[in-house]
Amino acid sequence: MADIPSDLIWTRAAPPGATGPGPWIEIAFGEGADGEAPVYLRETSDPRNVVTTNRRKWDAFVLGVQAGEFDHFVEGVLEDDGTE
Repeated sequence: MADIPSDLIWTRAAPPGATGPGPWIEIAFGEGADGEAPVYLRETSDPRNVVTTNRRKWDAFVLGVQAGEFDHFVEGVLEDDGTE
């Protein structure tokens, strides 16, 4: 496993107003501004297990989410209030 910098600033991806420990996904951006700069992801319930990708792949993923390319993964998943 690659060395994970100890000074990363982790940003939690949780719904607005969410409380409690999650589990939530956290994202941290490594040094660099080019497409090969590292991006780190982890889950709050297992923060020692870190997945690493690069900025180019992360940006492509985010654009895909915004475009609805992954909506089929959540079809039929209930919200906390019991609605879809």
